[in-house]
Amino acid sequence: MTTTETDHLPVADPDMTAGRLRQIVEELTASFLERQEVVRTLLLAVLAGQHALVLGPPGTAKSQLARELTSRFTGARYWEVLLSKFTDPKRIFGPVDVGALTRDGEYRQLFEGRATQCEIAFVDEIFKCSSASLNEMLAWLNERLYHPEAGGSPLECPLVSAITASNELPADDELAAIYDRLLVRIEVGYLVDPTNFAALVRSAVQTPTKSEPTTVDLADLLHAVRVTVPAVQVPDGVINAICDLRRALRRAELITSDRRWKQAIRLLQASAYLDGRAEVTDTDLEVLTHVLWDSPAQRPTVEREVLSLINPDARAALDLGDAIAQIERELDAKAGESHEKLSEWGTKEANKKLSTARRKLEAMQKKALADGRSTQSVDRVLAQLRAVTARVLIEALRIDPAVVRQTLDQD
Repeated sequence: MTTTETDHLPVADPDMTAGRLRQIVEELTASFLERQEVVRTLLLAVLAGQHALVLGPPGTAKSQLARELTSRFTGARYWEVLLSKFTDPKRIFGPVDVGALTRDGEYRQLFEGRATQCEIAFVDEIFKCSSASLNEMLAWLNERLYHPEAGGSPLECPLVSAITASNELPADDELAAIYDRLLVRIEVGYLVDPTNFAALVRSAVQTPTKSEPTTVDLADLLHAVRVTVPAVQVPDGVINAICDLRRALRRAELITSDRRWKQAIRLLQASAYLDGRAEVTDTDLEVLTHVLWDSPAQRPTVEREVLSLINPDARAALDLGDAIAQIERELDAKAGESHEKLSEWGTKEANKKLSTARRKLEAMQKKALADGRSTQSVDRVLAQLRAVTARVLIEALRIDPAVVRQTLDQD
């Protein structure tokens, strides 16, 4: 469906659409444990008309999450593919019309139901793209064009956004171009909080409660992508903060192309729109932690610089996060010790340090709220603290996971 074909369709009030999109985030967050940030960031990529990479090991629900999210856009033509180095380009963009070839001697392709005709796509194992498909895949992602094998004018494709997934980053230099086309890069891992893992296992033997999922019509989505999100204001203060961030990252020898910086602005606008605001604020800069790195090893540096712009206490919060991670490493190192020693360490040392970190983080959170600043960096470390606290209570003190989950939820 092209732009002209959707222009006449009625659209909902933009605020109503944003509300439905927020409801989608809430529903998927409830279904996919420890994935709230992933869900929101992927939705921002769609609203910005950009593409996203979900990077993580097998069995982390990458495909399931992508399919569930993309299914919420009713009326949008959806296409997905699992790539391999042997994938024929015609399987992606359209097979040959054998009937026309044998009957009329005419070489043409059938595009219906292929990448060339979809608004929303999911491409699994994106970095296994074959050499034969590479150039056409790049044109499809970047320019939304496909050059038919029979020649002639390029075909305009209605693609709004592609969510892609991979277990690993590309090893081949020729795939670096595809990697660069994926503005959003977000890592996923196995569940960290043992109470969440217990809930996951328990869900396998429970009958799920069925409810009508929240959806957004294609016309409403396209109006948001093309009209409402680009209209969100970006004040000079945010522009100045972005310039400061670029300088800080360059000092750390992290260089991002001018194109990615420019594309990232639309992500900031999408973040403000999703939150119901008509103007970008410093809070929206948090999404840049999923844009400005090339390798996972660079992400912590990017995160520190970005979050420091959002909240002056971010560095202190992240330092506490490092201390919490050290407690977790100590717990792993003590795995073979007796229950008595583990219990003593957990009671006298680990819990004491975790309680101190919690008080500091909650004070930071309270101060940020009072000052009208973002609490996202503190919230992230508090989630880390919850997971490590749960591990200590369960593994060192042998407390039942259900009891731990109930206790932590009440806190």
